[in-house]
Amino acid sequence: MFVMKHLSHFSFWMLGILICQVSFAQQSYDPLALFNPFFYTHNGNVYRSADGSPGPQYWQNRADYEIHATLSEKDTTIRGEVTIRYRNNSPDSLGFLWLQLDQNLFSPDSRGAATTPVGGDRFDVKGFKRGGYHIHQVSITYHGKKQTVQPIISDTRMQIRLDQPIRPKGDSITIQVNYDFAIPEYGADRMGRLYTRNGVVYEIAQWYPRMEVYDDVMGWNTLPYMGLGEFYCEYGNFDYYITAPADMIVVGSGDLMNPEQVLTRTEIDRLQKARQSDSTIMIIREDEVGKPDTRPVHTGTLTWHFRMLNTRDVSWAASRAFIWDAARVNLPSGRKAIAMSAYPVESAGRDAYGRSTEYLKHSIEIYSKAYFEYPWNSAVSVAGVALGMEYPGIIFCRHDLHNGQLWDDITHEIGHNWFPMIVGSNERRYMWQDEGFNTFINEYSTRMFNHGEYYNANERLALYMAREMQREQDPLMTPPEAMSLNEYGLYYSKTALALDILRNWVLGPDRFDYAFRTYIQRWAFKHPQPEDFFRTMENAGGEDLGWFWKEWFYTTWTLDQAVDTVVYVNNNPAQGCYITISNLQQMALPVLIQIQESNGQSHFLQLPVEIWQRGGKWTFFYPTTSQVRSVVLDPDDQFPDVNRSNNQWPR
Repeated sequence: MFVMKHLSHFSFWMLGILICQVSFAQQSYDPLALFNPFFYTHNGNVYRSADGSPGPQYWQNRADYEIHATLSEKDTTIRGEVTIRYRNNSPDSLGFLWLQLDQNLFSPDSRGAATTPVGGDRFDVKGFKRGGYHIHQVSITYHGKKQTVQPIISDTRMQIRLDQPIRPKGDSITIQVNYDFAIPEYGADRMGRLYTRNGVVYEIAQWYPRMEVYDDVMGWNTLPYMGLGEFYCEYGNFDYYITAPADMIVVGSGDLMNPEQVLTRTEIDRLQKARQSDSTIMIIREDEVGKPDTRPVHTGTLTWHFRMLNTRDVSWAASRAFIWDAARVNLPSGRKAIAMSAYPVESAGRDAYGRSTEYLKHSIEIYSKAYFEYPWNSAVSVAGVALGMEYPGIIFCRHDLHNGQLWDDITHEIGHNWFPMIVGSNERRYMWQDEGFNTFINEYSTRMFNHGEYYNANERLALYMAREMQREQDPLMTPPEAMSLNEYGLYYSKTALALDILRNWVLGPDRFDYAFRTYIQRWAFKHPQPEDFFRTMENAGGEDLGWFWKEWFYTTWTLDQAVDTVVYVNNNPAQGCYITISNLQQMALPVLIQIQESNGQSHFLQLPVEIWQRGGKWTFFYPTTSQVRSVVLDPDDQFPDVNRSNNQWPR
């Protein structure tokens, strides 16, 4: 857990503070704009309660999948058939359905291609002429009657218009789609093909038509997939079957259901040993890669069957080039899971993927203990073409990372299994609600892993963010596709800093941790909106935080705290002094103050944010016994103050 610095000093010296006056002199600070009592624009309802919890009539729809797909190396395609059993739990009749066709991003005429900068970017989707889905047939079965339908395809979305609406509150329909698509070599940094000396590593994601979410806030969520904005998916059970060349290893989300058919007896025995070992066990060693005796058959194809329950997505990878290793994961309830890694020989080594499983295992154990127990039985890290991408039970990390870079990537991507795979927020609209929360918990895992092996206590996120926030043009509530490509990193770092400050200096660790865990537990396997988070933190944490949410998430305001004057009572330091401070910009936070006296005494105190409710200047009495040598605001660089030159008296 994080430690609040100087807590004992704060508790002691707050008792000695005598608030004596307030000045209404202002620069650019307007307290009424910040402390407006009408932050929330609507009340709670039967679906989402005012305290941030799911309401008594909360509902969400459900989609269960059975997928059969074949990897064809001859033309680098996936051919598949998906059967979706869709249950309408909403109070509404549904006269049409919407599905996501995310592979259509790679079609040359997609919106994502049209809006990619001419110089390209990390999510570049241009130049793949074979890209996109080919939908061969769509059929529906409703109340026992099956019929073929003609879908309406618009960019990355597909609509199915129904002759008979699906009735509310539990009615269901089955959808079947036959399709294929060519695998892009670089799939917007989320999937693709990596060519290695022993074969291609295929990372396969967004690989089947899947249901759009219908919820109580937007109805159908049909924002197109354009590259940066990620995914919003319904929960359900998945059975999927991957047919691949027999000499390949396939790893995927969930449990492998037919190991006897696709693995050798040696590999099965080694996996069983790994399930009982906290140290990494080799399943396929480097010197065994590509050898015939690693496969139960040597020609033709094999079909791998995976199952994953109560998840919002699945993904997989396949290659002849895989080294494969694994270790046991120990969960708080006593349940055991397995962590695995699959990577080419180019990525092997103790300073690289040789520790991937160790990183994965410990990250899962740390997050499970701190927040919510990992709900599935396995997780796998794959080295490939994607820089870093997360899916339930499987993560893709770049193949050439080493040491701390690899730790950062693995602990971040598997952290996404909590946000948004367990807490199923809408990534397409609110990128900060998964990337930022995950970046925040990554700080915790890095501090905890191996006695802080990769933790740098001297890093100051606030100093970095002070520079970035001066250049910030778009608030965090900006949807990803509208956010400047030079600023989307703020979804990660600005949100993480906001949560650090909320935890350490506004709520305190105990209240914050309780409220944060309450949010996770309330919304596990559900669809929270931003206000559900805000309201939960306020109600469980016991604080009115409208001012905080406004300045951090809805605006681009900056912080500038300053020390103005120190005046001794009757010009006698032994009688105490009056210290005047200012809030010069529109963001406001509590004030952290370090006071040094000439007699060698040093004192730390914290003033609450409420001192800024009436204006931008504040004077308080401090009981000195000798001359003040210095007054320093935010001495440990906790806040993103944009002008630290005025944080100290004397200047």
